[in-house]
Amino acid sequence: MRLGEIVTAGVLAILSIYLMWKSTELPVGYIAGEGPGGGAWPFWLSGIMLLSCGMIALNWWRGTSPPSQSDEPMLDGYGWRMLALVGGGIIGFVALVNIISMYGAIAVFLLYYTRALGRHPWTLVLPLSLLTPIALFFFFEGAMTITMPTGMPFMDPIFDIGYEIIY
Repeated sequence: MRLGEIVTAGVLAILSIYLMWKSTELPVGYIAGEGPGGGAWPFWLSGIMLLSCGMIALNWWRGTSPPSQSDEPMLDGYGWRMLALVGGGIIGFVALVNIISMYGAIAVFLLYYTRALGRHPWTLVLPLSLLTPIALFFFFEGAMTITMPTGMPFMDPIFDIGYEIIY
């Protein structure tokens, strides 16, 4: 646990620094008459994450956090199994985005996560898996005018219905 805590904090700190550097390709400050620049949110959120990693490292060094005082392994058999199942689900989600669209991949992932891993009843799983991508579609495509990947051409008729409602 002790090694896992500091390694995780270190990896996240490196990612934070990279994201802060990358977000400076866009303005990170306030633009008069417009508001925050395009890189502001990623920059400052990454900065907060970096500070959090610093606090984790400090607590690790002082030995004040429970993981920093533990000699137990970071993951037991159940933890490794869940890591593989959730990680596999996320890999499947990413693989499906270009095939069945971002929204279709969200629906499949929610179905998998809530039913297969969470063992929730179908009365919760189906409405959640169907209504969440629909709500996200209207939020991103309609309200925010941000287009998400629509997948292969066979998905176009489904999106045409949503676009007719929006426009």
